[in-house]
Amino acid sequence: MASSKDAKATKDAKPKDPKRDKGARKRHKSAEVIDKSSRYDFSYTQNREISWLRFDDRVLEEAYDETVPLFERLNFAAIFQSNLDEFFMIRVGGLSDLATLKRQPVDNKSNLTPSEQIELIFSSLPPLIKRQNDIVEKIESELQSYGVYRIGADDLTGDERTFVEGYFQSYVSPVISPFVIDPRHPFPNLRNGALYIVCALESEEEENLIGLIEVPASMNRVVAMPSETGTFRFILLEDVILACLPSCFGAYAPAGRAVVRVTRNADIDPDGEGVEEDEDYRQHMKKILKKRLRLQPVALQVQGSLEATTLKSIRKSLGLPARSVLSYATPLDLGYIYSVENHLPNHRADLLFPPFKPQTSSMFDMSRPMREQVIEGDKLLFYPYESMSPLLDLMHQAAFDDSCISIKITLYRVAKQSRLCESLIDAAENGKEVTVLMELRARFDEQNNIEWAERLEEAGCTVIYGSEGFKCHSKICQITYREGMALTRITLLGTGNFNEKTARLYSDFMLMTAHPGIGEDANAFFRNLALGNLSGDYRYLGVAPAGLKPLIMNGLNREIDRARAGEPARVFFKMNSLTDREVIDKIAEASQAGVEVEMIIRGISCLLPGIAGKTENVHIRSIVGRFLEHARVYSFGVDNDIVYLSSADMMTRNTEHRVEIAYPVLDATCREMVQSYMHAQLEDNVKARELSNTGTWEKIGRSEDAMPFNSQEYLLKHAYARAAAAAEQKHKEEKQAEPQVAESQEDYEAAKAVLAAAARAVAQQKREAAAVAAADARVASSDGAGTEAADIDGAKAAAAPATVPASTAGADGARIDSAMDHVAERSSAAEQAAQEAEAVSDRDATPQSADVAPEPPAAVTEPSSGAEPKAVPAAPPATTQEAQATSVKATVIDPEDEHGEQAKDSSSARFAATTTLAKRKPGRFRAGLALIGIGLKTLFVGTPEERGK
Repeated sequence: MASSKDAKATKDAKPKDPKRDKGARKRHKSAEVIDKSSRYDFSYTQNREISWLRFDDRVLEEAYDETVPLFERLNFAAIFQSNLDEFFMIRVGGLSDLATLKRQPVDNKSNLTPSEQIELIFSSLPPLIKRQNDIVEKIESELQSYGVYRIGADDLTGDERTFVEGYFQSYVSPVISPFVIDPRHPFPNLRNGALYIVCALESEEEENLIGLIEVPASMNRVVAMPSETGTFRFILLEDVILACLPSCFGAYAPAGRAVVRVTRNADIDPDGEGVEEDEDYRQHMKKILKKRLRLQPVALQVQGSLEATTLKSIRKSLGLPARSVLSYATPLDLGYIYSVENHLPNHRADLLFPPFKPQTSSMFDMSRPMREQVIEGDKLLFYPYESMSPLLDLMHQAAFDDSCISIKITLYRVAKQSRLCESLIDAAENGKEVTVLMELRARFDEQNNIEWAERLEEAGCTVIYGSEGFKCHSKICQITYREGMALTRITLLGTGNFNEKTARLYSDFMLMTAHPGIGEDANAFFRNLALGNLSGDYRYLGVAPAGLKPLIMNGLNREIDRARAGEPARVFFKMNSLTDREVIDKIAEASQAGVEVEMIIRGISCLLPGIAGKTENVHIRSIVGRFLEHARVYSFGVDNDIVYLSSADMMTRNTEHRVEIAYPVLDATCREMVQSYMHAQLEDNVKARELSNTGTWEKIGRSEDAMPFNSQEYLLKHAYARAAAAAEQKHKEEKQAEPQVAESQEDYEAAKAVLAAAARAVAQQKREAAAVAAADARVASSDGAGTEAADIDGAKAAAAPATVPASTAGADGARIDSAMDHVAERSSAAEQAAQEAEAVSDRDATPQSADVAPEPPAAVTEPSSGAEPKAVPAAPPATTQEAQATSVKATVIDPEDEHGEQAKDSSSARFAATTTLAKRKPGRFRAGLALIGIGLKTLFVGTPEERGK
């Protein structure tokens, strides 16, 4: 659609050249050609649509790359076709609407009207389609050597034809509805993107009849045929119908046949259609989706052979010019290959990319709560090399965390099976305040978003929609926790969607931060969205439509000032597309001032680099490979001292007509990670291409001794290496902890043996003391004196060592009982504290897989005598190694006598220094040690009174 700048350019236009060629006048006889704009410098810009087609050709180039696995090359051909379909529906559809205007706006990058752009597009398409046909046929031929055969309708013979006819009669014929187009039955509406079988029908009584059959979308398009072991032979559903076409129209005989598909304009403005005052916005969007199926056709694709009169009749019925008919020799929809991939018989490793698994970020310990780790410091995930699991776990844990009070999130494209949305539902059902801004206008994802919006609302979430005229394309989530009167906010900001599926395919960043300033800005952002305020003030975030472009322009101005002052100046941008004219002109100004401008632009670039005197300091690269480059990075300064990540490209629709966010990377570690990733991509000389000053993508020059460097493969290997290093480090720390545990167990067994020996010695001494006391009693009895006293003293002596007077033994016995009670009380307190700490750890711990070692619970501090037992949080570890090697330890308490003297038993002291709590009854060992220690001291040293004597 035309922007306000385009309209002003039209108003300022100068008179057209009367010597305009006749071909141009003929092309525009149906539309008044307006004056061309002289406001802009077009020497360093190119047309957006042509740039897009050149990008799609770059995708097709991957299908020609023989270093790519064979079946993956077919996948790139399918991506090329899917991109082209979307291009027709959106770009050609939008231009077709503008071409009907009496005064057509002029493109501010190429100085062309919509009609001129459409003609340029269709003149560029035949070579591209031929390249697609050629490579698909070549790949299918090569796949036969791997046992994969696609059988066409004309290739059927013998048993295969019998099988197809039987399949048609049993499964297809009951479903299809053949239709005859004649004067009594006008041409029907052909649905956008659907496949149809078309043929001329011969009849003795009537002429110009056309037969039409819609290929049922409800049936499997890939029909497996009887095949030998190790092969997979299949036929497409449309070829099944073509093979059996003579039986479909009764007395009419088909003459000529083809598969056709109509592409319709899908560039419809939901807000421009008007929402009734009492109408639910979801219902409005459902009506818009139905209307899209019937919008104006923009192209007709044909595979097969039709008589010229039949094709002309179809084209005129659709209202299409001859240039809009595109001929194919291969299937019109290559989406069937995704079904074939599951049936590849042999050598899958040779046909497909090696399978990969996104690795766990080394910044996270998956056995600990995610919330704690984000609060400790900013974390950065890099999809698809790193897994989305930390974010998903954080959302899941928040849904069941009593201290979490609210979750707010914007959703643009969501996976059909979404763990994240399920966590939002859990949170709402658990009483959290959950607010979801669901963007229903996400093109081609509208239906899925409508369904999720209904589910979320049913679960109790507050679901709101974007402001009229401004899609909410930002990717932001905020989780708020309350502990007492304190609030803690965790903010998640991404360059890509909260989508589990695309997180395995798209290259994106996700920042997870507890930074208070960013948290305040995010809170204000959601408040402004709810109020419809699109011009809020923010300290850290750059928010479109009001604040994002000024942020980028200010960064460029800073570097321009530095360059003009003779200082080094540099900017680095990574984005999907560059079309915003103001940003383009500012980049050209920076180049002319001497700023070094490095850019990685995956798709459209309306800026041409290397134009003398204009953009000679601009260098633009593109990377197309296994993963879709989707991250947006805006970095300023030679040292990259300012780095922003963003959901926005530098396109006018993003900077002025959408709600987007750019956010700073403040953490030094995270900033260094972004820089290292981008540096790797700038070094790519395999999948990277450089944009020339003519607008074509050229291979990176590489010297003979230079090693090939594929940045995506490097980053994938790097992610595996980081994960392996983290696992190895953890394994080493666990091994280092094992000897300590073994030594403690060994000491425990040794201590038990010492205690047993001491107990036996004490028992023996008691028996000897009893015998001495009995002998003394007998002597006293024989003397006939003090009989009563002797009996009393003898009874006391029987309970004490021989060398200890009865009165002293009683005192020591009381002291032993007191010490026993004291130790038992303290041991019980320690046991209770350990149990409390374990309970806290169990409550906070997340579910773990079997191969993840659990994090040790918090350390327990031994309570002092008379103090209330309580769990004390462990101090922050000095290093990661120390943190992971720490076990649950408690100091063994040496009982003190009434004078404060500690027991001197050496083995017990050594045991106290090394013991780790094991699974045994707490307190028994300590109590036994206390008893034996005091007993041995009294037995061998004597009481203080005796020592004094």
